[in-house]
Amino acid sequence: MAGTIEGGCRCGAVRYTLALDALPRTYACHCLDCQTWSGSAFSQQAILPEAALSVSGPVLVYELTSPSGRISRQRICGVCHTRVFNTNSARPGKVVLRAGTLDRSDELEVVAHIWAKRAQPWLRLPDGVPAWEEGAPADAFARALEG
Repeated sequence: MAGTIEGGCRCGAVRYTLALDALPRTYACHCLDCQTWSGSAFSQQAILPEAALSVSGPVLVYELTSPSGRISRQRICGVCHTRVFNTNSARPGKVVLRAGTLDRSDELEVVAHIWAKRAQPWLRLPDGVPAWEEGAPADAFARALEG
């Protein structure tokens, strides 16, 4: 039986549990969209089975259709507007969790970097951690996240 890992938004109105035995492996995305959405140099995320996530509280949905036709549904707290997770029509059954919303985010490890060509020039990516100039090939990315 899986354990539980918890997290939530900044104000605490939205809380979630993950039916996982261990903290998820995370990746950093340095693309311009993630920089804009996070208001920072990159976003740190984890891709998880949608069935592992249980959410409570006032969640709002912001839907965005990409030029390729993929639909991204962002879930944010209806009170403080923290972006908590999203789903994407390109990855049915998966959620992309904003890693900073985990209660134990200080224990996370970044195991891959994507869109490294957009990384801020002052940021040094660690040696030995896979990094791709743009999006990663699906199989290599999955291997990095699985460990």
